[in-house]
Amino acid sequence: MGDPYILMLVALAVLAIVDLVVGVSNDAVNFLNSAIGSKAISIRNIMIIASIGVFFGAVTSSGMMEVARKGIFNPGMFMYQDIMFIFMAVMITDILLLDVFNTLGMPTSTTVSIVFELLGAAVCITLIKIYGPEGSQSVSDIWSYINHEKAAKIIFGILLSVVVAFSVGAIVQYFSRLIYSFNFERKSIFVNALFGGLALSALTYFVFLKGMKGTPYSQSIVDILYSGGIEGQLEWINNYFNTNYETLKEALKAKKDFIKLNTETGEIGMSLRGFLEIHVLKIVAISTVIWTLISYLLLKLFKLNIFVIIIGFGTFSLAMAFSGNDLVNFIGVPIAAWNSYEAWSISGVGADAFSMEVLAKKVPSNIWLLLIAGAIMVITLWTSSKAKSVIETGINLSRQGEGHEKFQPNPLSRVVVRASMGINAGINYIVPKRTLDYINSKFEKPVIELPKDKTYELPAFDLVRASVNLVVAGILISIATSMKLPLSTTYVTFMVAMGTSLADRAWGRESAVYRVAGVINVVGGWFLTAITAFIAAAIVAYLISWDMVMIPILLALVAFLIGRNTLRHRKKSKEVKKQQYIERAELITINGVIEESSDHIAEVAQRVNKLYTNVVNDLANHDLNKLRKTDKHVGKLNDEIDGLKDGVFYFIKSLDDTSVQASRFYILVLGYLQDIAQSISYISRASFKHVNNNHKNLKKGQLKDLKEIDNHLTNLLGQISTVFENRSFDDLDEILKEKQELLKDVSASIEKQVSRIRTDETSPKNTTLYFSILLETQDLISALMSLLQTYEEFHLSTKE
Repeated sequence: MGDPYILMLVALAVLAIVDLVVGVSNDAVNFLNSAIGSKAISIRNIMIIASIGVFFGAVTSSGMMEVARKGIFNPGMFMYQDIMFIFMAVMITDILLLDVFNTLGMPTSTTVSIVFELLGAAVCITLIKIYGPEGSQSVSDIWSYINHEKAAKIIFGILLSVVVAFSVGAIVQYFSRLIYSFNFERKSIFVNALFGGLALSALTYFVFLKGMKGTPYSQSIVDILYSGGIEGQLEWINNYFNTNYETLKEALKAKKDFIKLNTETGEIGMSLRGFLEIHVLKIVAISTVIWTLISYLLLKLFKLNIFVIIIGFGTFSLAMAFSGNDLVNFIGVPIAAWNSYEAWSISGVGADAFSMEVLAKKVPSNIWLLLIAGAIMVITLWTSSKAKSVIETGINLSRQGEGHEKFQPNPLSRVVVRASMGINAGINYIVPKRTLDYINSKFEKPVIELPKDKTYELPAFDLVRASVNLVVAGILISIATSMKLPLSTTYVTFMVAMGTSLADRAWGRESAVYRVAGVINVVGGWFLTAITAFIAAAIVAYLISWDMVMIPILLALVAFLIGRNTLRHRKKSKEVKKQQYIERAELITINGVIEESSDHIAEVAQRVNKLYTNVVNDLANHDLNKLRKTDKHVGKLNDEIDGLKDGVFYFIKSLDDTSVQASRFYILVLGYLQDIAQSISYISRASFKHVNNNHKNLKKGQLKDLKEIDNHLTNLLGQISTVFENRSFDDLDEILKEKQELLKDVSASIEKQVSRIRTDETSPKNTTLYFSILLETQDLISALMSLLQTYEEFHLSTKE
């Protein structure tokens, strides 16, 4: 009887490892964004610091394991078989969902996914039990199975974290900038020491102390406070704790373990956890004083940058808080499944008759499992390729300067920006001008004089914002960890970063509509995560409960989809590397202009050659699917050329002083490339529309003429591609001479069609399409020739 469940446990163990990999690839990078974006520390040192933090966080994360076992559903209402179905459905769904978001480069929440997967699978199994052959309950009884109060609290907490993180991040950053401005290096040593003391004290308390209080290491008795007998307990507590008595009473009522009462001897003991809870203000005050003095000594004696220390310490702290809070999302379910198996295997009761009430009890986590999980997370940090695209999304949306925008504006982002501009105008009208001038002076960005070939070294944002990001996010996540709430680290770190970038005026008129669109897309993806996780987990749970043979089928599907997504991601990464995007890492000379523009022309000539041939062949075969694919490739070519045109500003900024005259040439080249792309785009779209509307095929004579033009154009484009690949620009004159022959062929085809209309042509739709293709082909050839003439003139001028 136990064999299938042992196999399920093995599968869950493997899924846990895979889930750690895909989960860390998406989630753990959130604590790297501030350190990497500010360039305060080298990448290698950042990874070392984060790895140590992740490992320590994993070892101290046992307090969160309760959520997977009893946080979402009441385990006593389910049998062992039901629980295993739920856990298998959750893990399969979680891996697929996270891997999809990783492939897209979008940060999502592992916490939200696991919570809604548990909820969806549990609801599905509950409905099966209610409406099954032996079911005798109504749908209203579902609430006795689902821990709806706890689930609602978790969901509300996660949604609230979005608002709280954004608001707190914006407020703290605003006042930090008022204090420091952008010239923070000039601030007094006393101000820097105080800022360092507050930041390091907050991180120390909330992460190292408050974040660890849910672990076994904080439960030991550190002091025997009272041993005067049972009769005097209550009076002694009242006298000792004084105004904190109500706090203590509420803690005892909630069955917290920081006060140990011995009902036999009357002794009262306090754990480390209790000591920290009672003396929180004293600890924070003393810690602030100590850290302020340490910061002052580091600044005065060793001339260290306190912000670099905060960023390093904050990265470690946030990594530790992440690992302590989110490890449950990856291994909590498999550990709960193992606990379930241990209880069932010694019971001697059938899997469909053994109640899982045992999961409601507190079960200590296995330290070796936590160590292994921590090691896997650290290895993933160093080896994950998909993590980079998720990091880039967060940094690009919060960077101070302009650059390539990943997201396109949408109507909602435009409305939000316009509304914000209106509110800002109202505030400016109300606030006195002198006050506004003072505030604006604090937000004036300094002009950093760097050689043009060193501009790539500029960070995405400065050290003040990076420090605020880490401190605020670390505190919020650690508070949630200490309260055993599965707060989303992704939501917190991302929204804190967005709040600080808004307060720091990083979203200017040039970039606001794109950044807001990006935030809307990411947040919309979070809601999509919740809905998808619930529905997908419910479907998978139903399939597994229908027949256990679905488990190996679903596992095979997981392996196939992850493999396919990985291959697609690698292919996409290679394509991105080929694209010549706008921010430069080197100084561009005239030779650089020639090299880059030649690469663009050779690439466009090759692709247009292939696309034109595809359109003609697919049109001859009346193949709608191939025309649709070709049209997508044409659209991709247009987008890439548009991206190059959007980067003209940065291109001109990157030119050295002796090569500025080359900017006009480069602009003309891009204009002709765009004309060529638009011509092939019109030809592709018109052909697709014709076939999609089920119009008549072109006649044999028309197709023959088009094929002859295609052959001549293929030869011409092939020569152009070869010339620019080999940089043999002296051959341009020979190509220009051939243009007249090709244009004559196109004109002759137009005249033939006119004759056909006068004699035997009966289809106006065919005529419209045919003339459209020929006329656009003429425009394409003309744009090619203009491009070559411009290039020949520029080449001759550079030689002179």
